[in-house]
Amino acid sequence: MELKEYFDSTKGMGVLATADADGKVDVAVFARPHVMEDGSVAFIMRDRLSHSNLMANPHAAFLFVEEGPGYRGKRLYLTKTGEEQNTAFIESLRRRSYLSDKEPDSGPVFLVRFKVDKILPAIGAES
Repeated sequence: MELKEYFDSTKGMGVLATADADGKVDVAVFARPHVMEDGSVAFIMRDRLSHSNLMANPHAAFLFVEEGPGYRGKRLYLTKTGEEQNTAFIESLRRRSYLSDKEPDSGPVFLVRFKVDKILPAIGAES
């Protein structure tokens, strides 16, 4: 199954792991990524710790655990390739909106794009 079809049709929970320039790790809950036409993935994010870390270190990992029994899902190993801020395209991608999005001081919104370096199952010894 292609990555776009997988994330369009599979429900679950995701966690994005990033690290700063010194290797200090952070993890945060994130929605399913948006899979772009070129096969890259993108996340919509605010200017918080994950975004700050990606400015210093372009590497990240995303763990997606499917809804249901067991531990099915995917691990994506990623390298940041670019970002855009406060564009109409970002708004067109949103799957839902939050009350905080309407607050004037909620800050900029970024669409951060990644090249997918490797895909592994959520659990397994594959390398």
